Amino acid sequence: MSNTLREFSDDLSAAVEKAGASTILVDARKRYPASGIAFAEDLVLTADHVVTKEDIKVGRPDGKTLSATVAGRDPGSDLALLKLAEKALSAAKTSDDVKVGQLVLALGRPNNAGMQVSWGIVTAISGPTRTFRGGMLDEYLQTETTPYPGFSGGPLVNTEGEVLGLNTSGLTRGSSLTIPVKVAWRIAEALAKHGSIKRGYLGVRTQPVEIPEAARNALQREQGQGLLVLWLEDGGPAQAGGLLVGDILVAVSGQPVGDPDDLFAALNSETVGKAIAVEVLRGGRPETVQVTVAERK
Repeated sequence: MSNTLREFSDDLSAAVEKAGASTILVDARKRYPASGIAFAEDLVLTADHVVTKEDIKVGRPDGKTLSATVAGRDPGSDLALLKLAEKALSAAKTSDDVKVGQLVLALGRPNNAGMQVSWGIVTAISGPTRTFRGGMLDEYLQTETTPYPGFSGGPLVNTEGEVLGLNTSGLTRGSSLTIPVKVAWRIAEALAKHGSIKRGYLGVRTQPVEIPEAARNALQREQGQGLLVLWLEDGGPAQAGGLLVGDILVAVSGQPVGDPDDLFAALNSETVGKAIAVEVLRGGRPETVQVTVAERK
C-alpha cells in the first residue's frame, strides 16, 4: 500500500539534495556567512550586500573551502559574482517556469553544518520595480518561505530541485524577495563579461502628466500619460540632443513612457553611448529627436 505523504516527503528531500549540490556557503562579511549559487564551475552568484570584505571564502557542499575574488557586482540589483581560481563547482540546473501558487523551497548554506531549508508557495509575480539601491528589476517573486539568517544569495527551487531564482533581503526593507533566473542570470552574464552593469541617463527631471485628447489623437495610439520635462542638465545628453523644458516625453526607443520608472527601464545598459529616438509632444504635436545616452555614474 502506497504512502502518499512519505513519497511526497521523499520527493522534497530529493529536490533539496539535488539543489544543494550547487548551493554554496559564502563567507564574505564580518557577521555570519551567507549563501550563493554555483553559476558556473568557477563562478558563484550571490547577493551583493553580503560581500563586504576582500578576504572571501566559499564553501563547497563537501565542506572544502576555497578562496574567491569579486568578478563583478551590481548594487542596483543586489547581485555579485565571485570568481574561483579553479573549476571546482557543479553549476546549478535552472528553470524559468514559475507560477503563482507553485510549491517552492528556499535553500541556504550559512554554515558548515549543512543545508537549511524552508518551504511555501509563490504568492505573487510582480514587476517591474525600482529598488532602493538605485536599480530596476524587470520582475521579482514573492513567496511564503521563511528567509532564515544567511539565506540571502541562496536559491529558490522547485520540487524538481531546479533553481527558479536567487533570494535576497537586500532589496527591500524588512522582507525578502526572489530575483527570477531569467533576470538574475542575464545580469550575471553581463557581470562575467564586463564586471558591472551600465545604466543610462538623459539629464532631465520630469513629472507625469496627462496627455490631452487632441495630443493622444496626434500620437495615433492609446497613451494616457507622458513625462513633462521640468529641467535639463546644462550640457547634458537631453539638452545636447535638442530636448526643451516643456516637452512631454512619450516614448524612448519606441517604448511608451508614462512614469519615471518607464524611463529608467528604457535607459538600460544596451542604450549607453548610443543615439536613441526620443519621441516628445511639443506644442501638442509629435516630434522625434535623437539623444545620445550617457552612463549614469
